Amino acid sequence: MREQRHYHRPNDKRARATTPVAAVGDRVPLTIRKLGVHGQGIGYFKHKVCFVPGALPQEVVVATITKVHPHYLEGAIHRLRKTSRHRVEPRDNYAGIAGGFELENLAYDQQLKFKRQVVLDALDKYKPHAYKKFDIRPTLPSPKQYGYRNKAQFQVRQIDGHVAAGLYKANSHDLVDMKDCAVQMPATTQLIRTVTQLIEDLQIPVYDETNHSGIIKTLVVREAKESGQCQLTFITNTPKLIHKHQLITQIQQQLPAVVSIMQNVNPGDTPLIWGDKMIHLAGDEYLTESLMGLDFRLSARSFLQLNPYQTETLYEEAAKALDLKSDDVLVDAYAGVGTIGLSLARRVKQVYGMETIPEAVTDANANAQLNGISNATYEGGAAEELLPKWQNGGKNFNALVVDPPRTGLDRQLIKTILQVKPAKFAYVSCDMATLARDLTQLTRAYRVEYIQPVDMMPQTPRCEAVVKLTRR
Repeated sequence: MREQRHYHRPNDKRARATTPVAAVGDRVPLTIRKLGVHGQGIGYFKHKVCFVPGALPQEVVVATITKVHPHYLEGAIHRLRKTSRHRVEPRDNYAGIAGGFELENLAYDQQLKFKRQVVLDALDKYKPHAYKKFDIRPTLPSPKQYGYRNKAQFQVRQIDGHVAAGLYKANSHDLVDMKDCAVQMPATTQLIRTVTQLIEDLQIPVYDETNHSGIIKTLVVREAKESGQCQLTFITNTPKLIHKHQLITQIQQQLPAVVSIMQNVNPGDTPLIWGDKMIHLAGDEYLTESLMGLDFRLSARSFLQLNPYQTETLYEEAAKALDLKSDDVLVDAYAGVGTIGLSLARRVKQVYGMETIPEAVTDANANAQLNGISNATYEGGAAEELLPKWQNGGKNFNALVVDPPRTGLDRQLIKTILQVKPAKFAYVSCDMATLARDLTQLTRAYRVEYIQPVDMMPQTPRCEAVVKLTRR
């Protein structure tokens, strides 16, 4: 293999910018300066940035160039010349291959420092008002760094004539067959292994991406921390699931922890995991989880934090940021199944929540009734539409908590918040870039008192944070 190529250096600056400094297959020396937002090592070769997954800051590596882009390079570690003192042996041999294990080779205290730095870097990129004065607190560690994930969404394909389930390799559709997974709750991977063997034994066709044929595309398993009970969802290419009765019978006999079996139909080639049609196959239509002294009914598509051991910490931080009193009226935007709003309901006069997924709205109202909470109601619809409607209809509120998806707050919702200006406002974010972007608008009316990072997903670069905002 080539160590590196040498090119004639043109005088024209524009030509130098587009002339490749390396080619795919070249091996180049790099000193890793820092970690990127996705957890990959960042070094520079001839003034061009190179991203190297698995490489850590202060390491010296020889990297094999895997992709060449106009403004950056991608590489893979060929050899470590100098190893970081913070490098540790990962428990999963998938680390560095599939997504979800990107930081498993980095000591946990350094993972926490990295996640705080992700917040700082995002703020420095978007520069919301007075961001250099923000109080960015140390990341709160998770009580469990392994065995914490309560949900798995594993793709199902055929590899070497056998049914396999797992995650894709980074930036590809090459499946990694995951026989075990240290970050998942132990029963989850055991369940998936058993079900994939049943699929193979019953000769149920699995999805083939080349011609979009076959039936089973994805297995989704959710495990309740308190009870150990599980919900299993088959995501299928067609409504027809051959050998369905034999499959269900075997699952019920071999896997008594599975109390809910569902089917979701998502036909064809699509980047989305879920389709619109849900079919109840056996057992209950939902799974019950206990958090913060409350019981929550969860439909298959309903959102719940992946780390139940840390969820209470996250929501308590939201409560601290809101500083709620008994006469407050709280709006719970992006409510999901009501976990945040219902956990705070006994501290306030009233909770109003909204969610766009109909099943989640049903679950949230059912969860209020299940827990004897009479001062919380949930409605279907987008926050940017319901907030002004509620305000005009006399549902006045003085406290707001938002927990949006990674895309951040809707533009119209931000406009509405800036018009209504609730006195108490907490922003729970799972994406620091969209948080920083949204703060550029929100800081026109609000002051950021502090940002508290919370580690919800150890061994990954993913970070959550709670922001306390007060009206200017």
